[in-house]
Amino acid sequence: MSTTRQQQPGDLGPEPGAAAAAPTVPVSAAPVGGAVRRLSLGSASGIVPLARDFTRQALHDWGWLPAGTADRRAAAEDVLLVVSELVTNACLHAEGPEELRIGCDGKVLRLEVTDRGTGQPAPRTPHRAGRPGGHGMFIVQRLCLDWGVVRTPGSPGKTVWAELAAPA
Repeated sequence: MSTTRQQQPGDLGPEPGAAAAAPTVPVSAAPVGGAVRRLSLGSASGIVPLARDFTRQALHDWGWLPAGTADRRAAAEDVLLVVSELVTNACLHAEGPEELRIGCDGKVLRLEVTDRGTGQPAPRTPHRAGRPGGHGMFIVQRLCLDWGVVRTPGSPGKTVWAELAAPA
């Protein structure tokens, strides 16, 4: 089940050649024949919509969008929702995100958000569905195959990652 806003048919992200606030993003090959994209978020404004647009464009380029079936559309919407939650959490709880990394090997899509925070993200327990706020990591946990946190010894911050299954 996805709860992202409905996209209009043909909404494939930013128009090619349109003026954009996003920096140029290099695309490189991943070791297993997949693709990896990185977006620097450190000095950007409008970070959450920027991250969603960047992710939507990657999904389009990788053939997830436009979705031919309801299941494929739901998978893409889930990815966009998880990106929103991870980036929002970095904004609210971790001194802001530094970088969004998206990798896809054809079977699994991995999202990584690197931030400057020292906290440890975790779903709130008990989860209270009727209350506002506090649902981000619960949503990530429910939609993803797996998620976790990686810290580099001697370096500030962390990378929160989440993996979702590619659509069949």
